[in-house]
Parts: sequence; C-alpha cells; structure tokens
Amino acid sequence: METYHKLLFSDSRSMTNIDDDSIDLIVSSPPYPMIEMWDNLFTKFNSNVGKSIDDFKGDVAFELMHKELDKTWAESFRILKKGGFACINIGDATRSIGKRFQIYSNHSRIIQAFKKLGFDTLPVIIWRKQTNAPNKYMGSGMLPAGAYVTLEHEYILVFRKSNKRIFKKDEDKLLRQKSSFFWEERNKWFSDVWFDLKGVAQNSNNKELRKRSGAYPFELAYRLINMYSVRGDMVLDPFLGTGTTTFASIASCRNSIGFEIDNAYKEHIINNSIDSLQYLNNRISNRFSEHLEFVNDRISTKGPLKYKSKNYNFPVMTRQEIEMELPYVESIRKKSENEISVIHSDKSEIRNLERIPTNVKKPQEHPDQIKLNL
Repeated sequence: METYHKLLFSDSRSMTNIDDDSIDLIVSSPPYPMIEMWDNLFTKFNSNVGKSIDDFKGDVAFELMHKELDKTWAESFRILKKGGFACINIGDATRSIGKRFQIYSNHSRIIQAFKKLGFDTLPVIIWRKQTNAPNKYMGSGMLPAGAYVTLEHEYILVFRKSNKRIFKKDEDKLLRQKSSFFWEERNKWFSDVWFDLKGVAQNSNNKELRKRSGAYPFELAYRLINMYSVRGDMVLDPFLGTGTTTFASIASCRNSIGFEIDNAYKEHIINNSIDSLQYLNNRISNRFSEHLEFVNDRISTKGPLKYKSKNYNFPVMTRQEIEMELPYVESIRKKSENEISVIHSDKSEIRNLERIPTNVKKPQEHPDQIKLNL
C-alpha cells in the first residue's frame, strides 16, 4: 500500500486548493493566542494585535488573535467530510498585561468558534503535562491572597461535522476492521485524561525554528489519527510546524496534507520524514510488544482469551480485533519538491513470533502465553 503526504507552504486561512468535503480528519495545534512567542505572528496578520498589547488591552488583543484563527476554522469546516473529526490541541494562556494578571481561555474561545460553524462538540481530553518544576506556584509564594495556580495541562478538543460516519460497503467495513486498535489501547486512549505523554524537546538545529515551534508529542497525534480515522484516509494539519502530524500519519498508514506558513520548516520536515523510518517502525513494534505483555498478564491471572488475531495468531480480547493489521513502513522517499511517498508492507507480519512450548514453560506461565522477538 502506498500513501502520499503533501506539504503546502501557504496560509491555512485560505485553503482554496483543497476541495470541499475532501478531508477525513483534522489534527492540529495552532499558535496559542496570548502566548508571547506568537505575538509577532498574530501582529503580522493584524497590526491592531500589537497595538492592543502595547495599550494594555489584553482582552482586545485576545479576541483579535482568535478572529485570525477563526478564518482557518471556517476553512476546516468547508473541507472536512460529513462525519469527519477535528482534534485541536490548545492550551490556555496566563499573562500580565500592564499590571493585570489573568488567564486567557483559548480552549473555550475555540469551542465557541467551532459551535458557530456547525460542528458538534464532543468530550474533551485533558493532557496532563508532566513537569519536574520545583516551583508549583506563581505570585507571592507562601503568602496568601497573592498566589496563582499554575497551568499544568492542555486540552485536546474533539469536534465532529454532522452525524456519525457510515461504512456501507463491505470493503469499507473490512478496512475499518483492519484499522481497529487493541482493547487495552482503547481503555487508555479514550480516557478523558492523558497523563502519560511528555512534552517535546525541539530538536531542530535551527535556533529560530526552535523559538517559533510549539510541537506536540508524536504519540498525541498518533493516537488521535488511529482513534478517529481508518487506513487510507486523508489527514490534514493546517498548522503543521515541525511535521509531527505528517510523521504520525505515515506510521498510521494514512495520507496527509500539511499547511505551514513558514517555508523555513520545509527542509526540516522533508529530512526528518525520510530519516524517521526506524523510529516509526519501532512505535509499531512497541504496540505488538505492549499487547503481548498485556495478554500474558491477563492469561496468567484470568486464563485464556476467547478470540485470536487472524493475521498474527495471538490472543485478543474482542471480536472487533480479529481482522486488525499494523503495516510496517517499508520505504519513505521524496516524490516531488513538496510531496513524500511512503510504501507500507502489503501484508502485516511479525517475524519470530513463537508460542512458548508447554514443556519448557517457566513457573506461573500459562501454555497460551506467547513471546515476541522483534
């Protein structure tokens, strides 16, 4: 199977080169209004943003910034298919403008914008960010009536356009089954609090890119793509940045389109995409390893599982997992100036998957337990 990944270095406030109702899933993290590192960007869009900050009018600047994002959200509604999802990672901002300190609620403002466009709002995910910061307070320290709670979480907002996606054709139903995830992954991924994802260290050699980047973890995009799309779908990121959504789409056997207004990211994304094959395949291998660890523990405590994977011959919890496939990435190449072509293994297979012989099983191991040598 081959997937294609386009990089469009233009302004996502006008995505006229994308057809109506052509995108299956949107995964993105926009510039955060009222976070100082993005002031200049928003001021380029509207000079009144900078003027409002200089005049100590924080609420005015906040609204002007969001009005620029609203243009991308309107385009997102146009190009998203009915039944398609949009997942937006956003954090609120705390800031002093003049002598006044307050929170600027980016997540609630974006929810309002999506509701006005006609999106249905679904339960949000709270990304509880890990931190080792010794100072858990802001303001007056140990003295009352002057300290502020620190923000240690961000939001993943989930929206759907129109009603549920319908899979009518037999081949579409089978593709959906092949795109299923493990039962234990479902229990982790569909929780409303994610606390096992670490923030991202910006690994670009370009200092200017690092200053302007707010990349989210690969795992965040990878989960969302597997949760809300099927293999071969088209995923779009209107604020691509360092290309995380592209990499996660490649690992997930989806096609993708990424918009990025800063052309300086091109070389970084292209080179990292081509060099990412081993990293992406390791993530796929880890899913198998984690599943088999879960299976062995489950078997040792509760006995054999009822169902077995058709493609891998190992136990699974539910009937919905039987057809599941996790293709590896065979090759990644630059197809054109702004497009990457990826070949995925046409048959999902794990090498060296062996059942542990019952006559040499270790103490407390069940004969249905299995091992994986990747």
